Amino acid sequence: MHFFDLRCPRGGDLPAFQPGAHIDLHLPGALQRSYSLLNDCRERHRYVIAVKRERASRGGSAWLHEGARAGALIEVSAPANHFVLDEGAHHSIFVAGGIGITPLWAMIQRLEVIGNPWTLHYRASARVGAALVDELTRPRFLGRVHLSFADEAGAARLDIAQAVARAPHGAHFYCCGPVGMLEAFESACAGISPDRVHLEYFAAKEAPATAGGFTVHLARTGRSVRVPPGKTILESLAGSGLSLPSSCQQGVCGICETRVLSGQPDHRDIVLSESEKAAGRTLMICCSGSKGPDLTLDI
Repeated sequence: MHFFDLRCPRGGDLPAFQPGAHIDLHLPGALQRSYSLLNDCRERHRYVIAVKRERASRGGSAWLHEGARAGALIEVSAPANHFVLDEGAHHSIFVAGGIGITPLWAMIQRLEVIGNPWTLHYRASARVGAALVDELTRPRFLGRVHLSFADEAGAARLDIAQAVARAPHGAHFYCCGPVGMLEAFESACAGISPDRVHLEYFAAKEAPATAGGFTVHLARTGRSVRVPPGKTILESLAGSGLSLPSSCQQGVCGICETRVLSGQPDHRDIVLSESEKAAGRTLMICCSGSKGPDLTLDI
């Protein structure tokens, strides 16, 4: 696990952010990757991210671990937030898995400032190398932080259903971690009002739409591009010479969200809510497709 402290080379304030926000890093090789901000949102002079070296890295974490050096210039987007903290909640329950602790730590710091109660359940594969363990085991957090490590014999397992069931009345619930944890979290929160359940995925829940066999019409340019079987919309547009913003390629980050002018999208992302998907006003072109023969996009 490496932590990166990003600051403006000219000094001064950076664009403000709120807990749960992420930034996009533009890295060598035309790579664009999203990382959650973990520092106190009152800090305007820096952005802090944590990056785990992924074994199956597609280039982002590998370059940051092996190629990044102090003083290196990296293009960074303004913060965006699809994982918003509700500061009006009477109590907040956080469930984190591995590197998923990073946006939740930013939320915890904010709740500490405004004096709102919270509880954290944090599961990681091992204590050694787990992010932010030193910060979370401070004496003042005793009784509010519950740690669980897979490599420790006899350690209590994280029971998400129990954590949800025992939560104070009216609590809000937040989860960020691997797909299995998020699915268990969604199941445990199935009977709770959706406005009190907040989650952020790092990986897709389902495969991208690659059935193809439809045409994408580009309203701004007047072009039409055929999407063949085995290709996504993004891949097909790139193959026709168009360079469009994208990062995760899984419908997780929201960078490639595009306005739909006509047609019925086949949504495969985990960014849009169910009501937003039903409305069909936007789609993620990296993973979603079309349920009909034609789709007109605001491109």
